[in-house]
Amino acid sequence: MVDTTPRAGQFDGGTTEGGFGSDGRSRGGLAWLTDRQLPHYPDDRTRSRYLAITVLATIVLYYELYVGGSVATKVIAEYGFTFTQFILVLVIGNAVGACASLFAGLADRWGRANLVVGGLLLTGLLIGLGIPHAPNKITYAVMFGLVSVVEGMVLVATPALIRDFSPQVGRGAAMGFWTLGPVLGSLVVTVVSSHTLTAHPNWRFQFYVCGIVGLVVFVVALIGLKELSPSLRDQLMVSLKDRALIEARAAGLDPEKALQGSWRQMLRLDVVGPAFAIAVFLLLYYVLVAFLVVYFVTVFGYTEQKANSLANWYWIANAIALVTTGLLSDKLRVRKPLMIVGAVIALISTALFAKVSTNLETSYYTFALVFVVGALGGGMAYVAWMAGFTETVERHNPAATATGLAIWGWIIRVVVTVSYAALILVVPATSTLVDHGPRALDIAAKYPDQVATLGAVDTPTLLALQASPSSPPPAALNKAIAELQGAGLATSPTAAINRLLQLQKSPIPADDLQFLQKNGAQVKQAQKDNPKQWQHWWLICLAAQALFLPFVFLMAGRWSPRRAREDELEHEQLVEREMQALRAG
Repeated sequence: MVDTTPRAGQFDGGTTEGGFGSDGRSRGGLAWLTDRQLPHYPDDRTRSRYLAITVLATIVLYYELYVGGSVATKVIAEYGFTFTQFILVLVIGNAVGACASLFAGLADRWGRANLVVGGLLLTGLLIGLGIPHAPNKITYAVMFGLVSVVEGMVLVATPALIRDFSPQVGRGAAMGFWTLGPVLGSLVVTVVSSHTLTAHPNWRFQFYVCGIVGLVVFVVALIGLKELSPSLRDQLMVSLKDRALIEARAAGLDPEKALQGSWRQMLRLDVVGPAFAIAVFLLLYYVLVAFLVVYFVTVFGYTEQKANSLANWYWIANAIALVTTGLLSDKLRVRKPLMIVGAVIALISTALFAKVSTNLETSYYTFALVFVVGALGGGMAYVAWMAGFTETVERHNPAATATGLAIWGWIIRVVVTVSYAALILVVPATSTLVDHGPRALDIAAKYPDQVATLGAVDTPTLLALQASPSSPPPAALNKAIAELQGAGLATSPTAAINRLLQLQKSPIPADDLQFLQKNGAQVKQAQKDNPKQWQHWWLICLAAQALFLPFVFLMAGRWSPRRAREDELEHEQLVEREMQALRAG
């Protein structure tokens, strides 16, 4: 965990950036709304407040990003999206989010807090007012893209703030709470939707609630969120015991010089490789966030409420794992063993999920149990990785934290973009079921016997019977009777003939019949193919989780808790020697 080597730029001459503003002077008027830099490292109580506001902002921003997934089928129907078009909206959103993540690397120079505060305002307005009143699918897609841009920047700015206010010794717990952002954001989505969709079936209600929450948290962040000045945050802080030394060094730190060559320093295998590894490790998570409702509605016939209720099991277990693992990794002073253990547990869960997902008799609580195991493993691996990754970035240059996180954020969004595009190719049956399944089911509900008859008798035979209804060809009639009896729809020839007569006496309306003739066979085949196609995707997720394992070995940090504590003791001795030298000087 601890690297005691002094970093470039830490002892160079320069001017401090402190005071109530970036130049060290107290600000009057409304300048405090934008100039948020702290001249001194805050006490524990104040530091905890800034961390709490950052975590709260993260939760709300992910709530806003994910709220559409809870009502995806309603949005698709409202705007006339095909399922493929809806996925392409997500693809484009994540692509622009990737660009925004790289842009947020400038947070090392421009600061993090203003990105978060401004992002909360924009997303609150877009979610609460913009998207619910989008007049067409193109406007909806554009507004979702804007939300994704903001999320791409905040994905970098918020963990950078968490890193700034948490020394390495407490980094695991701090990152445990930060990683609650996406998870609790998802949990809030499913809890709110599963408890309100029945009373408020209009999908816009979910966006109204979400937008109001976002604007409230914007006000909280506007008033209460601050950040460290560059001269403080650009240093390596192992424990809170370093606070005096950090402030003493700040007077001699040149932030601009410390940032020179930051992109080159971060484009290394031990930064880029683990960033790619965690991005593919989370493939299963991306799909659950965006398509869990669609999956369980199309494969298992769940209602939206039931599917969102099932998701609650995953998010609650994941949240517990994130916090407890963060605390445990700080206590043990190691990250890598927890990454490996968590990844292995996640692999076992994903393998079980892939196995039971093709059995349509699998119970709700079986899925809940598999989700809980997977969420525990995934949460353990992810929070340990986040803490370890920031420490790996610090190993190269603490001043370039946002740059390293920007590279990670860009890779994450690129992988999400590619994975959503690939999903279209891997599970085409879902597109058919989302596009045509609801109408086919509606027709089947209105005319169950007629639809069953049409499904049992082949089309050429039906056409031959319809051509001569008063005197049907004996061969065609006998074949139809045999097919109905073979399908279990008639116990005798007379019962079979009555079913055929029903098609004439109570016919399916012409437009519905035309729809069934055009799409019925495709829908029926898609229902058969859908579970197996999704299983292929779960196996891809399984392989991606296995790919994560070797990249753990590239990251900074010890495997042994004993060696990690020895490093920490060595660092404390180095700090004490340097403080004595500063006092003597």
